[in-house]
Amino acid sequence: MKVSLIVAVSENQVIGKNNDLVWHLPEDMKFFKKTTEAHFVIMGRKNFESIPHKYRPLPNRTNVIVTRQSSYEAEGCIVVSSIIEAIEKAKEAGDTEPFIIGGGEIYRHALENDLIDRVYLTRVHENFDGDTFFPKLGTEWKLISSKKKHADDKHFCDFTYEIYEKEAL
Repeated sequence: MKVSLIVAVSENQVIGKNNDLVWHLPEDMKFFKKTTEAHFVIMGRKNFESIPHKYRPLPNRTNVIVTRQSSYEAEGCIVVSSIIEAIEKAKEAGDTEPFIIGGGEIYRHALENDLIDRVYLTRVHENFDGDTFFPKLGTEWKLISSKKKHADDKHFCDFTYEIYEKEAL
């Protein structure tokens, strides 16, 4: 099993503000949906609660919420107390590539604790004001794929899909 992380990040490492996205890139949302469909998506409670009600739980995926609140419940979701427990649930269910989908604290914890094998990173080529940031990837991460998209009538700026894998030491 390969544990992946998927994120969209600005040039200045912003991923959100006030528990919300700070940009609208329809093609990136389609990429997120296509990439994570039929997989476990692992997220923090605040990230789950930031998803508009009509879209949660995220359809055609097994939604797993990580929270310290032992009595937390969310209809149609699995609730766990750690990222490791969430990954174990995915493994037990036979998922070959569960995805960590945020937010900032969950991303940081997963990377710092060496829980991630692959990173799908959409680099948004602008700087933004924000309050939630994605940590810079270390030198152990190797870029294996990069595809640039240019601004158009639906996308206000350029962005690049990047895939990183951890180099074997």
